[in-house]
Amino acid sequence: MKELPQEFSGIYEVRNGVPVFKAYLAGEWVQASEVQDVRSPIDGSLLAKVPRLDFQAIDAALQRMHDEGRFDIRDTPGEKRLEIYHKAADLLLKFKDYFVDVLVLNNGKTYPAAEGEVKAAAERLRVADLDVRKIYGEYVPGDWSTETLEAEAVIKREPLGVVLAITPFNYPLFDVANKVVYSTVAGNAIMVKPASSTPIIALMFAKVLEMAGFPRRALSIITLPGSQMSRAVSDPRVSVVSLTGSTEAGLEVIKAGGIKQYIMELGGGDPAIVLSDADIGSAASKIVTGITSYAGQRCDSIKFIFAEPPVYDELKRRIVEELSKVRVGDPRESGVTMGPLIDEATAEEVVKAAQDAVSKGGKILHGGTRRGNYIEPTLVEVSKDVLPSLYLYKKEVFASIAAITEVNSIDEAIRLSNGRSYGLDAAIFGEDINKIRKLMRLLEVGAIYINDYPKHGIGYFPFGGRKDSGVGREGVGYTIESVTAYKSIVYNYKGKGIWEYM
Repeated sequence: MKELPQEFSGIYEVRNGVPVFKAYLAGEWVQASEVQDVRSPIDGSLLAKVPRLDFQAIDAALQRMHDEGRFDIRDTPGEKRLEIYHKAADLLLKFKDYFVDVLVLNNGKTYPAAEGEVKAAAERLRVADLDVRKIYGEYVPGDWSTETLEAEAVIKREPLGVVLAITPFNYPLFDVANKVVYSTVAGNAIMVKPASSTPIIALMFAKVLEMAGFPRRALSIITLPGSQMSRAVSDPRVSVVSLTGSTEAGLEVIKAGGIKQYIMELGGGDPAIVLSDADIGSAASKIVTGITSYAGQRCDSIKFIFAEPPVYDELKRRIVEELSKVRVGDPRESGVTMGPLIDEATAEEVVKAAQDAVSKGGKILHGGTRRGNYIEPTLVEVSKDVLPSLYLYKKEVFASIAAITEVNSIDEAIRLSNGRSYGLDAAIFGEDINKIRKLMRLLEVGAIYINDYPKHGIGYFPFGGRKDSGVGREGVGYTIESVTAYKSIVYNYKGKGIWEYM
């Protein structure tokens, strides 16, 4: 990775030619006796080392955040918080090339995808202004009930205290920026646990926030192994847990955490339903983007395609044609459009899912092979009767693999879509408003994209799932509800002569 500029010199030191980063604990950059390797999925090369903390190491930081940090951020005027976010956005763009370099090397993203994530993180910081609209409270007059005559109330939203944010590997900058913004704009302190495979970018972002003037004791970035997270999750000093990850991880967090607030974006894998009057060329192109964007390592990646008979064969042909244009390889090379998966285990799961489909009568139309943790984008054709028995249908395979199935009616598409335990998003391609309206009403998902592939972006439109796909919503202004609590302040003026009711 590139040598970071002088402004970042305090967050790491070079040992034997390898950057060894520090963790950020309530305003202090600290090293640990144990470190863990951070490697590139591109070629397995060692990028850096980060502290391997234990819960004891973060306990003191959590105490400082609970005793002092949560009040530092709460007592920072809202206008000042916005100034900090805007300055952090400017700094992100100033150091954009360094952040892009880490996203390419540590995540295997293409340069355009990495640059897009940096810009999205900067934009999310800037639109914090829009989150503020949901922090305002309400006035409630008392004259609508005989019990509350000559009284009135102010209903305010207050921060809950300390938010523990657990972020995934796939968007290691944006997800951190997003959770930091909606948690702290509401006045909470935040402790971020980045994915163990991609922690560098979160530590760099902490430095950007520090340079921007963020209250130091209100932020921690902890490189704690997942095996020790249950103690942090269950700690009573943590009031909110915000997790983006697998459904299995979400279940473990809820079991460990007990009674507190949760925001969880969990497993997905979205259906795309193609109606008989759809623009097939446009639908095929967008569906393939939805399958292959960041090698399918997105919770909103398209995993199932349901098409009506009049367009099925042509759609299938067009999708295979579009998939054949995808060039898989080292994302640093010119012309490569899809890089590696984060690890070989996920690549092996793609092959397993494809072979499982074939063993049950399915047919591989494209892909199905792997080289290390590089896979070809894979499309399998499966009948509607067999589909529910597939591994791909029952589990979320976090990679570029999808099944295509012919359905005779939208009712069949609804049944197959809703039959999974997940319910994140769905895409509909077509023009028949009556069919679209029925699909909109009956699909059990958190968001529906009409004539486009699912994409959460910066969260300008709220996103989140139903069933095993999550709890709550993330989005500009919408997550405030989960990181704040209502408090009713009731004023009694009985006998003061302020009101003279009839």
